[in-house]
Amino acid sequence: MLPPVSAAAWRALLLLALVYTFNFLDRTLIYILFGPIKAELALSETQLALLGSTSFVLFYTALGVPFGRLADRVHRVRMIAGGLALWSLASAATAWAHSFEAIFLCRVLVGVGEATLGPAAISLIADLFPAERRATASATFGAGVPIGAGIALFAGGAIAQSLGWRTAFWLLGLPGLVLAGALLALVSEPRRVAAAAPQPTAPPTPLLARVLRDPAARAHLAGYALFAVAANAVAMWSPSLVAARFELELATVGTLLGACTVLGGLLGSALGGGLADRWRRRTEGGRMRFTASAAVGCGLAWTALLLATNPWLAAVALFALCACALAWLGPAMADLTEMVPAEARGRAVGGYYLVVNLVGYGIAPPLLGLLVDHGQGERAERLAAALVACPVACCVAALFLWRGAHARERDVPPLESGVLSA
Repeated sequence: MLPPVSAAAWRALLLLALVYTFNFLDRTLIYILFGPIKAELALSETQLALLGSTSFVLFYTALGVPFGRLADRVHRVRMIAGGLALWSLASAATAWAHSFEAIFLCRVLVGVGEATLGPAAISLIADLFPAERRATASATFGAGVPIGAGIALFAGGAIAQSLGWRTAFWLLGLPGLVLAGALLALVSEPRRVAAAAPQPTAPPTPLLARVLRDPAARAHLAGYALFAVAANAVAMWSPSLVAARFELELATVGTLLGACTVLGGLLGSALGGGLADRWRRRTEGGRMRFTASAAVGCGLAWTALLLATNPWLAAVALFALCACALAWLGPAMADLTEMVPAEARGRAVGGYYLVVNLVGYGIAPPLLGLLVDHGQGERAERLAAALVACPVACCVAALFLWRGAHARERDVPPLESGVLSA
């Protein structure tokens, strides 16, 4: 029988999932608005990619580790509420930006604020839920990804078409301030669950050195970094691809992609957490074996989207793509919290976000933008040619994750029994 969980823990989890919804709403809103922003400011595809990813990732990744250290020491609920207020204001301020540089600065500030959430929230969830329920809890938290991205597509497209893209930023950004107040009022800081005191046989080893020495941890980072390349590209480039290929209006694209994102993403998040926990109960590497299978499914769905000949086929492919692309979020975090001691979870999550987002958000999108800018043919053809990189990334990710699962089953993970230095 699974251990019981208190009502307060479930309430905290649902509020954290709502915060994550606003996180992804403000993070991905710009993607559906690429078209009108590009037209008004005469931007290249590379500049759009820089606004959509690199600007955000600069400090989001750089601050992941220091914010992770902070999350191991401070009141995490207040930390999350402060970050939420900052990124909400920065997202709303984009409405008054009139140059590439001004939007870039707003996106940097969004990244700074959002960098507080991951380390603190995952650490909180690990203290609120027993190990047997953490993938399910992490997947519930991860449901904020498809819901937030779906709202950004639905509401962003509709508002931009009727009231302009600038109105979409302030109208969807400012409500986050209300949520920050609700979080402070309704969620209490839980007692930190300490790890069992180990008996060290060697001097403490820095966390990064221990991760790099562990084959399962290396495969975990590499696999999910490559998976993030394909998953991030769904939100960033699929609106432009569908709009250009099928000549659809912005509101129509937002409705179509929003429905696929919410329905497919929620299905993937829900099934991903529950199924991964079941696979984990069978074998130590079960979660990574499950996400390796999801990576293969993601690659097949990407291929179907790139070959789709009408909007309905594209919608089916996008539904499957969103389901597979989000099935790994809960399992990845659940495995991570098991691979490090409790007192290092914030730092571990910060380091994980550093690697995964640097690859998936910081490096890959500008490279894809350059490929589109220098490709041949119409925009839809150039986008499709560049995005072939996504199914390839999925296949390589699946190989890493499968190897990581094998390593985790073969050896007792050295991170679980070691001692970390500060």
